[in-house]
Amino acid sequence: MSVTAPAKERAVGALITAGVLWGTGGLAGAFLTTRGNLHPLGVAGCRLLFGGICAIGYLAVTGQLRVVPRGRAALVRLLVVGVLLAVFQVSYFASVALTSVSVATMTTIGSVPVFVAVATTVRDRRLPAVPTLVAVAIALAGLVLLTSSSDGVVTGGRLVGGLACALAAGAGFAVLTLVNGKPVPGLAPLPTIAFGCLTGGILLLPLSLGTALSADWRPEVVAAALFLAVLPTAVAYAAYFRGLRTAHPVVAALAALLEPLVAALLAALLLGERLGLTGWLGAALLVGALAVASLPAGGATAGRG
Repeated sequence: MSVTAPAKERAVGALITAGVLWGTGGLAGAFLTTRGNLHPLGVAGCRLLFGGICAIGYLAVTGQLRVVPRGRAALVRLLVVGVLLAVFQVSYFASVALTSVSVATMTTIGSVPVFVAVATTVRDRRLPAVPTLVAVAIALAGLVLLTSSSDGVVTGGRLVGGLACALAAGAGFAVLTLVNGKPVPGLAPLPTIAFGCLTGGILLLPLSLGTALSADWRPEVVAAALFLAVLPTAVAYAAYFRGLRTAHPVVAALAALLEPLVAALLAALLLGERLGLTGWLGAALLVGALAVASLPAGGATAGRG
């Protein structure tokens, strides 16, 4: 089945929206940690659980909950999404604990388009389009430059373990991208992420409940938690899954690279952190990578059979 130009443009727009919203989640998560005394695993668990509850509440109020399919295919998809979201969150924060935010983020998000490109090559028995491969290379270079100022140097077993966890997180997100590239009939993106987040949040309860109960839930902390649950989680993932319906999976994975870019820009604007010449060059390369991936001959325009 071919994909029309307007559909491709909407898909790219949805993916960009997801990447930008994910970038705002970093500041919200940091606020919960510093002001609410919430452990990163608690942030992850609350993010998924509250995101799922808020999204399901919206579906119930708007009457969309009644049309969610109850068949086996839909149930399996929702469970798979929930497990993959939980695996991604736990693996990523384990990598952060063993290494640093910079190393964990660079390895996790940088590995996603590579994993997806390899998987789609094996699945389709052909290499992705040249612009897509070029975009992956540019994006990886940009991500390295953007996160070059690591906040700590880790070596030995901690580095190996941290890199392994980061790659596990990247692989989990890559599988999430590939799985949702083929929608289940009748199962829309928002119900998918609503019940997926709820499932993932429930799975993370044993790891996050203790720290969540001991957190300082002042009004501003609650507001930050709700913001993180709604925009960078429920809305962002719903937009991402919507874009996956017509965009090439590699292009979708590249869109996730907007997360560290937006986070770095917001930190520079709101927190006074300096990117420096290297960081700004990395940011420019990431934007260029998305532009290259969206070229007419690239993966984003590939038809789906």
